[in-house]
Amino acid sequence: MDKEAAALLAKTIVLCAFRNTSLEDLHAGTFPDSKTGDYSDVKVVTPYGEIPWVRTSDANKASRLNNEEMRTLMKEAVNKVFTILLRLNNLDKLAPLMKNAEAMTAAWDAPEELVDWNAGEWEKKLQEIKKKAAT
Repeated sequence: MDKEAAALLAKTIVLCAFRNTSLEDLHAGTFPDSKTGDYSDVKVVTPYGEIPWVRTSDANKASRLNNEEMRTLMKEAVNKVFTILLRLNNLDKLAPLMKNAEAMTAAWDAPEELVDWNAGEWEKKLQEIKKKAAT
């Protein structure tokens, strides 16, 4: 695949399978402001105490997504990527998605190839998962 087609396909996949998902609902909320600019002054107040917005030396930072939201987002993204991949050999079905993505992502930065992307880390994680599943 040439780089121009790969760039458009990458944007199509991200737009369809990530940007246009339940992530929009999570992004739609109010994001806190910070007087300090580094968010060290922002805290989430709960009935069980305060949680810092950013990691500090003595506490973890607040999670922006709960487990159910993350599960929903990942399931939706996987299903949409799967559907796009199934259409790679059917341009009649893929072309409308790519045409829409081309218009919707015109202002996005061009993708960059991650030449030194460390796939070895993923291999280690996969081995750990397989090891845990075997026990």
